[in-house]
Amino acid sequence: MTSEELCLSVDLGTGGPKVGIVTLDGAALCHEVRHVPTHFDERGASTQDANLWWTLIRESAQRLLDDDRVERANVRVVAITGQYASTVPVDELGQPTGDCLTWLDTRGGRYSRRALGGPVQGYSAAKLRRFIQRTGGAPSTSGADPVGQILYMLNEQPDICARTRWFMEPVDYLAMRFSGVAAATYATRLAMWMTDNRDLQRFAYDDALLASVGLSTEKLPPLVAANSVLGPVRDELRAELGLPVDTVVVASLPDLHAAAFGSGATREFATHIALSTTSWISCPVASKKTDVLHSIAAVPGLTNDSYVIIDNQETGAKSLEWLQGLLAGGGARMTYEDMTTLASTSPPGANGVLFTPWLAGERSPVDDKRLRGGFRNLSITTNTADMIRAVMEGVAANSAWLFRYVEKFAGQRLAPLRLVGGGAQSDLWCQIFADTLGREVHQVESPMIAQLRGTALAASVALGRRTFEQLDEVPTTVKVFLPDMGVANLYQRRVNELIDAYRDEKKSNRKYR
Repeated sequence: MTSEELCLSVDLGTGGPKVGIVTLDGAALCHEVRHVPTHFDERGASTQDANLWWTLIRESAQRLLDDDRVERANVRVVAITGQYASTVPVDELGQPTGDCLTWLDTRGGRYSRRALGGPVQGYSAAKLRRFIQRTGGAPSTSGADPVGQILYMLNEQPDICARTRWFMEPVDYLAMRFSGVAAATYATRLAMWMTDNRDLQRFAYDDALLASVGLSTEKLPPLVAANSVLGPVRDELRAELGLPVDTVVVASLPDLHAAAFGSGATREFATHIALSTTSWISCPVASKKTDVLHSIAAVPGLTNDSYVIIDNQETGAKSLEWLQGLLAGGGARMTYEDMTTLASTSPPGANGVLFTPWLAGERSPVDDKRLRGGFRNLSITTNTADMIRAVMEGVAANSAWLFRYVEKFAGQRLAPLRLVGGGAQSDLWCQIFADTLGREVHQVESPMIAQLRGTALAASVALGRRTFEQLDEVPTTVKVFLPDMGVANLYQRRVNELIDAYRDEKKSNRKYR
């Protein structure tokens, strides 16, 4: 392998795609970030235009391949990661037959409840037991996952379904647009909970689980091994982009897995935290396990014989973007750098202001889609710096709440913690995480595009350029933040206050839904 070998990397976030050219040893040469709108309605819809994703990705790829730093002849592979628990209906050629239903779309909730419902936390006891035993989790009764989305389309969008050959996750849809191959992996289909994860070598859906919710394999893409090559780039697309004839497309990754690769957290118990639109805490583990009470599970992992911890907090760094929009009031927005600089002028504890970051409900460590966020302890003396800092501290406190259960789930102390995502660009936020979680925090290189780096590193394994074990040799950390014990007690109280706020508000918030 030489550093000149290149990967065309795509990371499809909820806010839109990032596209980059990355060397197979993880150096990002150039990248673009594009934005797409999400369309909501009062019925619980949350949709995006999958054709728009493709148009933006092709445009960005063409511009990046024209960059003086890029030699087209060295592009060996296309690798894709991004959002999951979403569904794109496509025809036999991979063209969308309708909009993507994103992970926030809950219109299928009544169909999921009809298929799964019962007295045990909203589930049929027998069905929940079967799902947990085989998969480690279960489809959500909220409908905000592929089971609910597919059931919704089958029941309420028959015209779309009649034109649909495959129901695909967004990353698998994009891989098909590049390669022409309809395929998925245990990892990309993890949010459907329809594979028997006790055996990661079968590469088959579980017919009994599908039948239990009224589905079949008819419109589900075939399963292939993780870190495998799907095939060459389609001839017409290869010609359009000017790629070499031997450029291939590898099987896609969820952003959870790409973040592990990109942060260097690939060894067992090596832990990363994503501070992106959403937030999660994850590390590779050796076996399947589930914490039903706190929505934590071990799911198909970075290889075909290992697992990775999955959990999700619905609002991470998105909280700061939300506040940015509120403060702008329709006018010019403060920059991210200006906001975090201003936040540093407020003392630890934000002069008593507490922010609860449940703007889109929550999944882990409590599953409550009706929960809502807000500020507490505002006063006449509260200023903008306090509010910005309170948002940053509230997101960290929410992660610390989850971290207690993740560490218990892993069965050992987890440290250091590698921070990825746009929020991790802020030294202040990294320090707040170190102080709040009481752990050494590593800020990874170019944290906002860690998943782009991760796809390239994973692709280097798929192409045989390095072994999985050799990923440890790739440097990722650029700065280390140690916890400040002088504020540790203060931040521990903030975590407890946030938990108390949840207990106070979980009932009162229901009347607004």
